[in-house]
Amino acid sequence: MATEGSFIHPMDQFVIKPLFGGEEIGLFTITNSTLWMFIAIGAVSALTILGTRGRALVPSRVQSVAELLYGFVRNMVESVAGPGSMAYFPYIFTLFAFVLGCNMLGMIPGSFTPTSHFAVTVPLALAVFFTVTVIGFVKHGTHFLGFFWPKQAPLPLRPVLMVIEVISYLVRPVSHSIRLGANMMAGHAVLKVFAGLFAMVVAAGLGPLAILPMGMMIGMTALEFLVAFVQAYVFAILTCVYLHDALHMH
Repeated sequence: MATEGSFIHPMDQFVIKPLFGGEEIGLFTITNSTLWMFIAIGAVSALTILGTRGRALVPSRVQSVAELLYGFVRNMVESVAGPGSMAYFPYIFTLFAFVLGCNMLGMIPGSFTPTSHFAVTVPLALAVFFTVTVIGFVKHGTHFLGFFWPKQAPLPLRPVLMVIEVISYLVRPVSHSIRLGANMMAGHAVLKVFAGLFAMVVAAGLGPLAILPMGMMIGMTALEFLVAFVQAYVFAILTCVYLHDALHMH
């Protein structure tokens, strides 16, 4: 937590720093963001592999969590993406688990939240965009372009609506990535502001008044855990919606 006098910098927690010293960040520099992404991958891998290794009839707590996570994503893919979508379940499950792992680990004090950076969310959204587009062309060929031509609309309006459809399709990765990154960054910044306010109240000797920022910190922490899950869910369900469009073109 960087301070100038009594001022708190809530955005300092989002600074990407080289893990092994230095100031310059190159293409292959290992940073704090890299470290926490690998920790998220390791945590999710441990949960899914170790949790399902025994496959006991009476599941342990770890197995119950792993099965709940699997069933939740499976039901989402089947209900939203529609028939024929289960072939892409591993990809969507990986996306959901990775984003959820990064979001939840970011709630640990002193940790780093990779999904608060567009450098992470934009590649994830672009990967979804190109994957879904390729699936659409592979499944339907050039007929996939008919997705942008609204046949039900009156003929004079179709060219205008086609332009709108193309723009809305190209904007998908922008909204997909910004929604996740902005929500994670905003929530953590507000939480840091209340934490700084609590520290300043205590430092000023106004101990009884510290209960107000403390209460806000507790409430914001609970809200951030909810946001961490909801944003992973939204990212995954939008992927399912885009996949549904590519598979069924309606």
